[in-house]
Amino acid sequence: MKILTGNDLPTGDVVWWTGTDWSRHVEEAVDVDEQGEMIARQEEAARRVNAPYVIEATATPQGPRPAHIKDRIRALGPTVRADLTLKPADPEAGNWVI
Repeated sequence: MKILTGNDLPTGDVVWWTGTDWSRHVEEAVDVDEQGEMIARQEEAARRVNAPYVIEATATPQGPRPAHIKDRIRALGPTVRADLTLKPADPEAGNWVI
């Protein structure tokens, strides 16, 4: 599975391609397969996202999980305090990035 990520231009937030738009939640990302690079170029040219790139991910019942630790951390949110992550109520959040 391949998903597309980048940063929102106005906020700098990490965002994930949903098939029609961008979301802050990796669970909403869709498999871009071989279309990823083309979508990335189009979205960057339209100035909807900054520095988009395709990453490998694994499908899980909860949604895509980035394969690389760097992108798992990007998906979870700040690592300074667990209560500031995008999933502060998830008791497994700390294990998710490892």
